Amino acid sequence: MLILRPNCECCDRDLPPDSPHALICSYECTWCDDCARDKLGMKCPNCQGNLVPRPIRPAAMLAKHPASTERKFRPERCA
Repeated sequence: MLILRPNCECCDRDLPPDSPHALICSYECTWCDDCARDKLGMKCPNCQGNLVPRPIRPAAMLAKHPASTERKFRPERCA
């Protein structure tokens, strides 16, 4: 099950579970669409994998399986 991290690892932008602006790699590293496009070239700096839109978990399932509240902020990965 996806963790649904709450923020962009690059700029710390909030990315709520229903955000259409969240992108992830296969390890669930999470980036906003602006950083992914403008700073990362649509490639994860951690694993070198491609970035894809993060699925949105339906509200009923989000209540049963909430998103993570653990923030990862590593701006040094975006330099």
